[in-house]
Amino acid sequence: MTATTESGSSRAAALTPAQTAALAHVRSLAVAERRAALDIIARELTAAGLHDRPEELLAAVVQCGRLTVNFHPDRLCVDGRTVVAALAEDGVYRSQFVTGISNGGLTAYPGGDRDRWEQRMFDGAYQRTGVTAADRPTYGGMNLLGHADGACPRFGSCHLRLRPAVLTRATFCLGDSHLGPRVVGTADAFEAVLAGLLVGVAATGECLGRTGTDVGTFVRTVRDVPTTPETVGRALDDYVEAQIHGTLDLARDVEELVVDKAFAGTLTGATLESIAERHGFPLLWHPGFALAVDRVYAEFRGPAIPVLAARLHREFAGPGEPVDAALVGRGAVSVVTEPERWTDRGPVAETLQHLKQLWHVLVRYGEPHANLTHSAGSVGRSR
Repeated sequence: MTATTESGSSRAAALTPAQTAALAHVRSLAVAERRAALDIIARELTAAGLHDRPEELLAAVVQCGRLTVNFHPDRLCVDGRTVVAALAEDGVYRSQFVTGISNGGLTAYPGGDRDRWEQRMFDGAYQRTGVTAADRPTYGGMNLLGHADGACPRFGSCHLRLRPAVLTRATFCLGDSHLGPRVVGTADAFEAVLAGLLVGVAATGECLGRTGTDVGTFVRTVRDVPTTPETVGRALDDYVEAQIHGTLDLARDVEELVVDKAFAGTLTGATLESIAERHGFPLLWHPGFALAVDRVYAEFRGPAIPVLAARLHREFAGPGEPVDAALVGRGAVSVVTEPERWTDRGPVAETLQHLKQLWHVLVRYGEPHANLTHSAGSVGRSR
């Protein structure tokens, strides 16, 4: 038995009163929608010619779905450490309120946008007297289709795949929380989220990053999610967001660490491997996202992005190397540690925003890293 399995089975996360209240509030909203949502699920299954009972599909979702937390391992926290260094030293994954960085909007401070979103979502639980930054939830997604790049690659090239027990202290919403979603749930009250997913699939043919799908395909995939996925989902905007309440402890809560192949053979990759070894969970490589520098086009995120990619490649890449997660990370560190080097591009915040958008281009159009470089072998496990 590994250390992770032992610790995961012998101790559970202790929740604060604020965290317990946040979970209870979301669950109450979800339970109120349960009956109507079950009717919608039944209707959509019947329309798709399926004979599954809604309760059976819900059970499969909770059994097969995995929480994933995407992150960029090489970004700098507010204390000057990289994310991967903080993970290695602390053994805990922390929220934006603690790290001071974000791969979305940097608004985690009292009175900031994220603070207001959480106040609405959790009925002010985290605005109570005595609640600390460390008490705030961490954010991830429900990986229902087994995407190799996690539920929310928009927010990072690597991800933690969490143990099933963490589901009991997670809340969910359909879409990103900054949009003020009305469809919410918990693992034991997931009906409204599933109903919303099925309605969306039937109407658009899109589901959690996959296009050209239908309700039948979604249901069959949920029933048979691969245990070692190799196909990326590229889900930039279409995901079930998860808010994880309570400390996210690597030794107790992580089942696997999944890493973009761009980090194979790098110091960042070696540190990630040491984290997996220390805590006793497997490290997997996913195919990654890479583009030749002359194939970063302007159509998706605007004309500033190809110019930035060319500069990054000229200043930080070796001959023949593609634009990938590691290269974007080197640029992000440089912007923070040597801002004078980037003054010609305008404010630091704007350049960091463009780097984030370059990553989105890679997720949308990037090829498997092995197609453009020999830095890593085929997808597999490392201990």
